[in-house]
Amino acid sequence: MFIFGALAAITGFMNSVPRLLAWIYNWGETTAWIIKIGLIITGAILYFMGNKKEVNKE
Repeated sequence: MFIFGALAAITGFMNSVPRLLAWIYNWGETTAWIIKIGLIITGAILYFMGNKKEVNKE
C-alpha cells in the first residue's frame, strides 16, 4: 500500500495516474491527495506493525 500510494503521488506530478487509482479524481484533486496520503500512511503502519518481533521472556 505504501509503495502504491507513493507511486500514485509521484506520478500525479507528471499528470500520469495509475489506472487503478483513476477513479479517485472523480471527487477532485484534494480528495485524491487525501486518499493517496492515506494509502501511504496505512501502508507504513502495516509494514512497521508486521515487522515487530515478539520477545519471549522465558
